[in-house]
Amino acid sequence: MTMAATGSGRNGRRRSGAVWLIAAGATALAVALPFLALLVEAMHGSEGLWNHLFSTILPVALRDTLILLAGVGVLVAILGTGTAWLVTAYEFPGRRTLEWALLLPLAVPTYIVAYTYLDILHPIGVVQGTIRTVLGYSSPREFRLPDIRSMTGCIILLSFVLYPYVYIATRAMFLTQPASLIEAARTLGVSRRAVFWRVALPLARPAVAVGMSLALMETLNDIGAAEFLGVRTLTVSIYTTWITRSDLPGASQIALSLLVVVVAVVALEQYARRRQRFAAGAQRGGKNFERQRVSASAGLLLLMLGLIPVLIGFVGPALYLATEAWTRIGYAGLPPRFLSTVSGTILLSAAATLLTLVLGAAAAYAARTRPGGVSATAFRLSTIGYAAPGTVIAIGLVIVLGAFDRTVNALAGSWFGISTGLIFLGSGAALVYAYTARFLAISAGGMAAGLSRIPQSLDEVSRTLGETASGTLRRVHLPLSKTALAASALLVFVDCVKELPATLLLRPLNVETLATHLYGEAARGTYEEASISALAIVLIAILPVVLLSRVGSERNLRQGDVAPLPRSLPSVQQHHVA
Repeated sequence: MTMAATGSGRNGRRRSGAVWLIAAGATALAVALPFLALLVEAMHGSEGLWNHLFSTILPVALRDTLILLAGVGVLVAILGTGTAWLVTAYEFPGRRTLEWALLLPLAVPTYIVAYTYLDILHPIGVVQGTIRTVLGYSSPREFRLPDIRSMTGCIILLSFVLYPYVYIATRAMFLTQPASLIEAARTLGVSRRAVFWRVALPLARPAVAVGMSLALMETLNDIGAAEFLGVRTLTVSIYTTWITRSDLPGASQIALSLLVVVVAVVALEQYARRRQRFAAGAQRGGKNFERQRVSASAGLLLLMLGLIPVLIGFVGPALYLATEAWTRIGYAGLPPRFLSTVSGTILLSAAATLLTLVLGAAAAYAARTRPGGVSATAFRLSTIGYAAPGTVIAIGLVIVLGAFDRTVNALAGSWFGISTGLIFLGSGAALVYAYTARFLAISAGGMAAGLSRIPQSLDEVSRTLGETASGTLRRVHLPLSKTALAASALLVFVDCVKELPATLLLRPLNVETLATHLYGEAARGTYEEASISALAIVLIAILPVVLLSRVGSERNLRQGDVAPLPRSLPSVQQHHVA
C-alpha cells in the first residue's frame, strides 16, 4: 500500500511538475521573443543601412557609450569601495548613520539627478550666482563654472547615483572577512593601511566586479540623463532613430549593437570574478576583524568624507525637488493632470508587478520540482531581460506586438468587417509586457532564493501526505517564502515606477506616468512643473532603500544573510557576495 501510494505520488509529481515546466517554458519564450524579433528585424535591414549606421551614427554613439562606461566604472569602483572600507574599518561618531545614508542615492533615478543639477548649476542659477557675488563678479560673462552638460558632467553625476551598487556588495565582503587574515598580515609586518591594498581589496574583487556590472547596466539603460547632458549614447540613438525618424530597422540595428556591448560587460564581469571560489572560501570561519578607533578630529574628517557622496547623490537633489515642489504648489497648486498621472503610474506598475511575481514564481518553482535540464534553461532565459536596456526590449516588442496587432486587425476585417486597431500597442498591455520581461529576474531570483531556504524534506513529507506539487506550493512554499516575495514585489513595483526608456517608447497615446511627465517637462525646460513628479518618484524609490538598510544591517551580514542587490544580472543571479 505504501509503495502504491509512493508510486502514485511520483506519478502525480511528474504530471504536476510538467504543468510548471510548461509554464516556465512559456515564460522564457515570452521573454526571449523580443530579442529574437529584434535580431530578425536587424537582419532585414538593407546593407546600405548598415553602411550608413557605421559611417554616421554608430561611431559617435559607440565612442560616447564606451567613454561613459569607462568613466562611470572607474568612479563607482572608487566611491563604492572607498566608502565601504570607511564604514567597515574605522570606528567614529556618526558611522552607524553613515552606513545606511550611503544607500540613499539609489532613491534618485539617473534622469532625475541630471534634471536637478541642470537647474541647480545653471549659469544664472543660485549656485553660480552666489559664487559670483562672493568673488565680486556681476555677470555670467565674467565668470561661470564649467558646463555640467558634458561627458565629464554625465560621468560624475551618474557615478554619484550608482556607486551604492558597489558599496552594498563590497561592504558585505569586507564585513565577512575573518580577522585571522588581517592578524596574519600584521604579523608579517604589513601596515594597517597596506592591509587594505594587499589583503582586503584583493579578496573583495568579485564583489567590486558585481557592483560595477550592475552600475554599468544601469548606465546603458539610461536615456534621460544622457540626453539632458548632451551625451549621445547608443540608447539615446535608438530612441531618436525610432521616434524622430520612424526608422524601425535602423533602431533595431543600433539596438543589436547595444546588445553586443551588454554581452561584453557581462563577460568582463564574469572574467573579473573568475577566482571567486578561492576568495569566498578564505572568508569562512573565525571572527571578523575589529574596527580601528580614531581620534575625534580624524573621525570628523572621515564623517565629512563619507557624507560627500550622500550630499551630491541625494541631499542636494532632494532639497531642490522639495523646494521647487513646495513653491509650485504654493502659487499654482498641483498640475492639472497630476492625479491621473499618479493613478496611471500605480495601475501600470501594479499590474506588471502582479504578472511578474506570478511568472517569476512559476519559473523558480519549475526549477525546484524538476531541477536541471529544461527547467534550468527556462529559468536562465526568463532572467535575461534585466541584462538588456529598456529601449532594446521596447523595440523588440514594437516588432512582435505590431505584427500581432496587424494580423488580428486583418483577420477581423476579413471575417467580421470591423477594425480592431492596436490591441497591444494602443493599450497599456505592451508596457506591462515590457516591465514584466525587464524585471522578471527580480521576482524569479527572489522566489528561488526563498525556495532555497526551504528543506527538500518538506516537499517529500507533503507529497507523502498526498499533496500535489501545486498544493505544496500553496500550503508550504508560499507561506515560508512570503518575505522574499514581498521584497521582490516592492523592488519590481519601484523599478516599474522609475522605468523611463521603455515607457517613452511604448506608452499609449494620452497616457502619462510620473517618469514620462518629468521627462517631457524637463525637455521643455519647465523644471518647476516637473519637480512634483520627480519628488514623488524619489519618495517612492526610498522604500527599497529602507528595505536594503534593514536586510543589510551588520548583524544580518555577520550571521551570513548578505544584503541583496536591488537588481541582478543573469550572470550573477542568486550570487552571494560573501
